[in-house]
Parts: sequence; structure tokens; C-alpha cells
Amino acid sequence: MLSFFKVIFLKKVSKIYKPNIKALYNVSLSIENGEFVSIVGQSGSGKTTLLKLITAEIKPTKGKVIVDKWEVPLIKKKYLPYFRRNIGVVFQDFKLLEKKTAYENIAFAMEVSGCAEQDIEECVPQMLDIVGLKDKANRFPYELSGGEQQRIAISRAMIHEPKILIADEPTGNLDTLNSWDIVQLLLEINKLGTTVILATHGKDFVNSIKKRVITLENGQVIKDQEKGKYIL
Repeated sequence: MLSFFKVIFLKKVSKIYKPNIKALYNVSLSIENGEFVSIVGQSGSGKTTLLKLITAEIKPTKGKVIVDKWEVPLIKKKYLPYFRRNIGVVFQDFKLLEKKTAYENIAFAMEVSGCAEQDIEECVPQMLDIVGLKDKANRFPYELSGGEQQRIAISRAMIHEPKILIADEPTGNLDTLNSWDIVQLLLEINKLGTTVILATHGKDFVNSIKKRVITLENGQVIKDQEKGKYIL
């Protein structure tokens, strides 16, 4: 059994960009350790702003944001790398280093954190094995399919065993078959205890997995369903 506690907590959060653009307005929500949550909403609904608040890329204009017991607006710049080790992020466009192999892309995430070479040599093959790509460790991104590239990106995001994995439109550049594979991989990661936040336009995926769905519209939460559907 997982030990449940609120790993993400937002209270009356607003984010206003200059001159007076309300990206989020008076949003309150909490996400518990080990949850799988889909964030849905049309373009401009506030999904990206919400994710940036959680990862401390931006600060709220008003309200409280707490992530893994860190009060985000109060985190000093020198502590941000330590904070972000608890959060893995996967993007729509993979963001792999084109001149590095699959192995090297994952290893690089450990190198910049000062990990020992012995730990890298042990952990990277394990991560490649988990995502089914151990036999393609020496392939460059251009030699991999879109689905394989996204699996490498997920491996890189998970290499520090973060408590939270944020997947921002991870299937946006993939065909239907590869998209389902990525969603299933995210579900498997969630079963291991990682909190997964999936921001997506994938209606079929959201409706099929029957997990919690938070719907945003015009910067506000209009629905929060425990076993929800993509309804706009």
C-alpha cells in the first residue's frame, strides 16, 4: 500500500501575465502521492501555466503552491536543482540531444547531477531495459522511431527516481499505436508508486484509463472527477 499524502497543493492560486492576462484564476487543488491525474482543457485554458507553477519555472501572482513539502514561491535559486530532482518532465517534442546516443542521453542527466560513473553504468542499462530499448542503447535519436525516442525521454526523466512525473502532451507527435504504448508505460510507472500528471488532448486515452481528470477552462478548474472523462 502506498503512503498517501498531498504531494502537490495549490490554494487560491492566480497567475497574471503582463499587461493583464489571467492565465489562472483562484485555482485550488491537491494531488496525493501515487495518484495518476490527467489535466485536460482547450489551448489557452491554463494547462501549461499550471505545470510551470508545479515545476517552479514561474511563480504565482497570488496564492500558495506547495510541491513535495517545498513552498515553491519561496525556493531560492540555488536550491532549485535539488527541488527539481523530485520531478521528472517529459515533453511532446522529446528534447533529446541529437549528437548523443540513447545511452548517452540518459547518462547525461546523471552526469550533470554529479553521479559517479559506476552508478551511471549500473542505472542506465536498467532504465533502458525497463522501457524495452536495451538493444538500442547505441542508437542516435534519428535512428529511433518517435515512440522509441519518447521512451528514451521517459527513461531520462525517471533516472533519479522522482516522486512526480509530469508528461506534457507526450503523445502529441506520435501515431495512435505508439501513443497507446506511451500511455501504458506511464500507467506502469504509476503502479510503481510515482505520481503521474498527464496533460493531454488525447480524449480516447483519458476516457479509457478511468483515472482522475481535472478540467481547466479560462484559467479555472471547472471539473475534478475521481474517475473522469474528457468532457469539454
